[in-house]
This record gives sequence, structure tokens and C-alpha cells, in this order.
Amino acid sequence: MVTAIIRVIGNPELTRLSSAAAGAARRRKNLNIHPVLDDPVQRLFNAMEPGTYVRPHRHARSEGWELMLAVRGAFSLLAFDERGKVISRADLEAGTGDAAVEIPGYVWHAAVAMAPGTVMFEVKPGPYRSLDDKDFALWAPQEGDRAAADMVAWYETAQPGMTWPRCG
Repeated sequence: MVTAIIRVIGNPELTRLSSAAAGAARRRKNLNIHPVLDDPVQRLFNAMEPGTYVRPHRHARSEGWELMLAVRGAFSLLAFDERGKVISRADLEAGTGDAAVEIPGYVWHAAVAMAPGTVMFEVKPGPYRSLDDKDFALWAPQEGDRAAADMVAWYETAQPGMTWPRCG
């Protein structure tokens, strides 16, 4: 006889995750659902607060796609060309309008939290390998750089055709 064990992630757990993100220096926190980093399918909740900086990056492999769903709050996903010009923008909000976005491998992208208490759910192929998981855009500030806050503010209103003003 097989006994199935299911895991339920409810409002109390997501509220704790959001609280942890609000109190974190990076203004975000994730909750992995996959049991190990070697899992072939990475599944995680990612709580993000306004002001968190997600440096533009890409997953430079054909199986480097990501699927992101708005669970709570709102976030925008920006896709860039290799020089930092916005090529598309998706504005997602839980419970209304567009709820999910899929990003193909090799596409430069970044997310910005548009509301407090934002939680997204991500699905992407594994296994996770920190050394080669992502390439960061050289035209964008590194995390911790003073210009990162300016880039987050720019993300909030950036539209297709616009280029990060500090691209060199």
C-alpha cells in the first residue's frame, strides 16, 4: 500500500514568507518546494518587496526557461536585448489580468516588485548549480552598488524601446 503525502502551502506560510522578505536586507526571500537543489524541476515561492534589486540576467542554455506566476501582489517582468534596451514588459497582478509569464532560455530579464507583499511562484528546470545558473548583464550595476536602487526605480516605469540610461 502506498501512502501519499501532500504538502499544502497556505496563507499563513506565505504571510510568514512575506514578513521574512520585508525584514531581509535584500527585500526578498524564497521558499523552495523542491526537496533538493539537484531536483530536475525547481519549484519555489519568491516573496519580493518593493525596492529589491534583481540584476538583469539570463539562463544561457536552451532548457533555461522560467515560468513565473503572480500569487500575491504585483510584479513586472522586463526582458532586455544584449545592450540593455527593454524589448518587452509584462505586468502581472494576482487575481486580475495577466497572471503568468514564461521566459525562454537565453533572454536577459529582471523582475521588479510593484506592491508590498508580492509573492511569485517560479518553475524552472533543474538541477540548480550556483556557478552556472545565470549570466549577469555587464551593463547593469552589481548587487550592492549604489546605482542598483536607481535601476529599480527605472524598472518601475521602463517600457519597451527604453534603454537603461547608464548602459555604457
